[in-house]
Amino acid sequence: MHRRTMISSIAGAGLMMPGMLSELIHAEDNPLAPKDPHFTPKAKRVIFLFMTGGVSHVDTFDHKPELNARHDQERRARQFYKGSGWRFRPRGKSGIEISDLFPHIGEVADELTVVNSMKNINGDHFGATIGIHTGSATFNRPSFGSWVSYGLGTVNQNLPSFVVMSKGLPYGGGQNWGSDFIPVSHQGTRLVPGDEPIRNIGPQPSSRKHQKTELDLVDYFNKLHLRGRESDSNLKSRIRSFETAAGMQLEAPEALDLSRESEQTLKLYGLEEGQTDSFAWQCLVARRMAERGVRFIELVDGDTALDFNWDAHANISKYPQLARNVDKPIAGLIKDLKQRGMLDETLVVFTTEFGRGPCVPSAGTDGRGHWANAYSSWIAGGGIKGGVVYGRTDDFGMEVVDDECSPHDFHATLLHCLGIDHTRLTYRHAGRDYRLTDVHGHVINDILN
Repeated sequence: MHRRTMISSIAGAGLMMPGMLSELIHAEDNPLAPKDPHFTPKAKRVIFLFMTGGVSHVDTFDHKPELNARHDQERRARQFYKGSGWRFRPRGKSGIEISDLFPHIGEVADELTVVNSMKNINGDHFGATIGIHTGSATFNRPSFGSWVSYGLGTVNQNLPSFVVMSKGLPYGGGQNWGSDFIPVSHQGTRLVPGDEPIRNIGPQPSSRKHQKTELDLVDYFNKLHLRGRESDSNLKSRIRSFETAAGMQLEAPEALDLSRESEQTLKLYGLEEGQTDSFAWQCLVARRMAERGVRFIELVDGDTALDFNWDAHANISKYPQLARNVDKPIAGLIKDLKQRGMLDETLVVFTTEFGRGPCVPSAGTDGRGHWANAYSSWIAGGGIKGGVVYGRTDDFGMEVVDDECSPHDFHATLLHCLGIDHTRLTYRHAGRDYRLTDVHGHVINDILN
């Protein structure tokens, strides 16, 4: 039989129906199918808020009165103390001190565990950024989101398990949401805020029925080609990408359509009607993605190409504008999740790659240098205590003095909330078992409910 005749016969006989396809060829297990966690989880999903550039801890979440008192005093040659330019206030019933840069986040202080004892494994933007994303500051490794996707799968097969919303690129670019040696099905799918977050997402001019017939035919031949090549994870993921893309045509446009959101909801996030390129848009879409079963959602604030991010070597005076862009949307996201009964099952994580130095080379310097020895992050939601400050730095925010938290400890704790034992989440590669936390990491039990 000629190839053309065979294709015509198959299509004409209606053999592209999924049930009959499964009889023609043994389909591989779906890598994104939901998987059981190691133990009963408190959280089902993660919304990961990443602030590109290194947010200054001593200006945001780690109040240092002694540093402020010694502002512009010389510590030693070419090193002067620099106090914060923003007032800190006790917030909520818990009294967590948060600076005036984040008054709206201050309103939800009782939902947060603020970790003031973070210490990264690298003081360079690139290494520190991939370090907090992948657990490795030196080698390509799968991202945190990819590990979560690999470990738990997703409950909605028409949307990716791991979505990244990033108007610009953070340091390290797409490596921060790459899957590396884990199958490509688990890498992050990037949405670019704007008029077309996902290109070519609209259906083809032909009818849904015709498109499905075409895709089923492609799927049939792809799976024939896979025979004898079952160990090729890239080929499997490429085949899976057609299925995901087709599913996204069905559900992504609706998930990204905010026209049915109430005026009250838009106001909660600080989102203007019709606006599609703000961090507020990212936060509201994140809630909608979470509702629709997406397992891991990362929102990136800042653009390294435009030099408009939290990197403040010589212009920390830009912080008020940067903070305004994210403060109300993030607080709105937490309030919205709580109102909808979703916060208890959602981990909301706010982090950056490192902090900013408490000292500067000359008095009056408008900026701070890199500081990986100490910085702040916070977590809210599923399995996390609210109204808690964990860890402590010295009087100047230079060094961690109590309860140091590494990226490995941070990841181990978040995985625990998702019902995953970080020592058992492994992937065999190049002759050994790898894990997100490498050979490190301890769960911070003191912040868990």
